[in-house]
Amino acid sequence: MFHPFRIAKKLKEAGILGMNARNYSVISALNKRNLYPLVDDKVQTKELAIKAGINTTQKIALIEYQHQVKNFQNLVQGYSEFVIKPAHGSGGKGVLVIKKWDDNSFVTASEKTLTYAEVYQHISNILSGLYSLGGQYDVALIEEMVHFSNAFEHFSYQGVPDVRLIIYKGYPAMAMMRLATAESGGRANLHQGAVGVGLDVKTGSTLCAVQHNRPIEFHPDTKADLKTLKVPFWKEHLLIASKAYEMTGLGYLGADIVLDKDKGPMMLELNARPGLAIQIANGKGLKKAIKNIEKNYPNNLSADERVDFILNKT
Repeated sequence: MFHPFRIAKKLKEAGILGMNARNYSVISALNKRNLYPLVDDKVQTKELAIKAGINTTQKIALIEYQHQVKNFQNLVQGYSEFVIKPAHGSGGKGVLVIKKWDDNSFVTASEKTLTYAEVYQHISNILSGLYSLGGQYDVALIEEMVHFSNAFEHFSYQGVPDVRLIIYKGYPAMAMMRLATAESGGRANLHQGAVGVGLDVKTGSTLCAVQHNRPIEFHPDTKADLKTLKVPFWKEHLLIASKAYEMTGLGYLGADIVLDKDKGPMMLELNARPGLAIQIANGKGLKKAIKNIEKNYPNNLSADERVDFILNKT
C-alpha cells in the first residue's frame, strides 16, 4: 500500500531540500535576480553558450512580431525538420517539434499532421505570451532538431531524453535523466508521466528510477531495464553544466543537456529555479550534497578542474 506519510518521513531523513529552503536559503543567497534573464530567455542563453564555447543547438530563426508569422515558410527553407519554442517558456510548454513538411502541411514528432494555419496560430500564441513566464509577450525561437543517441533508443518512447544536472557553486551536485513515455506524449516531463532516472554524478550510471514519484525498474513502454542505463560522454555532460556557472554567474542552477548522435552532448537550456523532483529520482536529498560541497570541495577552481575533482574523488 502507498503510504505518503511514511514516504515524507523517509524524504526528511534523506535530507530532502524543500521548496521554502531552496527559495530562501539557496536561490536567494546565490542567485542575483538581475541575472535571471540570462537563463529565462532561451535566446540569451544560446548566445552566451556560443560565446563560452559550449555546444548547443543551432538557432535557425527568430519570430518577434505577428506580421512575421506569414513569412515563416521562407525562414525554414532548407530545413526539413526543426523545433519551434517560446523563448521564455518552461516545462516544455509550447514546444512544437516538426519532423517533416511540404507545401500543404507539417508533421509533428508524434505523427500529427498540422495545417499551415494551425502552425501559424501556434506561433501567434507564443508571441502573445500563452506559454511564457508571467504571460508576457514572447518571441518564437526556431532551432535545429536533436537526433538523440542510439544509446537511448530502448530507454525512451518517441521523445528526446535529456539529462538534468543541478549545479551548486560550479559543482554538479545531483543528476538525473528524464525519459519520455507514451503517457507523457513523448515529452521528457516528469509531471506528465515521464520517467526520472537518478544518476551517479561521478559515473553517469543509474542509481534508481521513478514514475509519478514511485519506484520502477523497467520503462513502462519499452520494458528496458533502467538499472542498465549509463550515459555516454559523461565527462562532457559535466563540463557543459559546470561551465554554465561562469557563463551565468548563478550559484545554483539546473542545466538540461541532450546527447545528439552526431554532435555529442549539447546544452538545451538552463534554469535559475530548478525543480526538486530530481531528489525523488535519486532517492536522496540535495541538503547532503550541498553540505558535502561546502565542506569538502575547493573554491576557485576552473570548470575543468572542478569536473576532474569530482571524477577523481574517492
